[in-house]
Amino acid sequence: MDRGADTQGDIRAELGVADTFDAAQEAERRIGFLADYLDGSGASGYVLGISGGVDSTVAGRLASLACERSGTTFTAMRLPYGRQADDSDAADALAFVEPSATVTVDIKPAVDALHGATEINELSPERADFVKGNLKARQRMVAQYTVAGRLGSLVIGTDQAAEAVMGFFTKYGDGACDVAPLLGLTKERVREIGRHLGTPSHLVEKVPTADLEELRPALPDEEAYGVTYREIDAYLLGEDVSARAREVIETAYRLTAHKRSLPPGPV
Repeated sequence: MDRGADTQGDIRAELGVADTFDAAQEAERRIGFLADYLDGSGASGYVLGISGGVDSTVAGRLASLACERSGTTFTAMRLPYGRQADDSDAADALAFVEPSATVTVDIKPAVDALHGATEINELSPERADFVKGNLKARQRMVAQYTVAGRLGSLVIGTDQAAEAVMGFFTKYGDGACDVAPLLGLTKERVREIGRHLGTPSHLVEKVPTADLEELRPALPDEEAYGVTYREIDAYLLGEDVSARAREVIETAYRLTAHKRSLPPGPV
């Protein structure tokens, strides 16, 4: 076995990608996990930001059903930066998720204030836009944890295996959470659970985008990656992929290891 195959197997194991998958069984297992975890924590419910993308919609519906089962409260948050271009998708997601309550926080004033207050050096427009994009993700998590603190709730994360392997999340932003119900799922498996739950098809099939950059609004994830979700999912399922796709995926995984680990220190 070559080193590439070893790496692929190790990565699959570390990210918890299962060999077999049944959408109905996985949906029930994850709803049960969320309900049981909530019961054991003593928390009043869950909080999650709903963007209108498939990951937050599916995670939100799982959390909503878990809270319904445990007699607790699921609070959905809308966290636009000013006016969200695809606001109608977020509205459709909320209607499907059926949260107990919805809280809207416009992060633009806080983001703009902090971004302006920290202009300590000259950056290229592209770099400044990237830094501000990460600030948006972190401010959204600040808002979620603030609401969760007020309610005595836990924050849901939307990380899944395809984003995890690429390190495609903001450290201490959307990568921060108390519970991650989509852990170990490929992108297509998230979609399959979404279909099983009855998620509107336009949300399931929506082109994924983090939409954090203003110079490249609604930049598709796949364009940022340089590989497709189909290739990433195939890699995570242990299938053969092109040498180029393997190199892109494994390089991204190696360079973003710090995002998936606790901060290092001398021991």
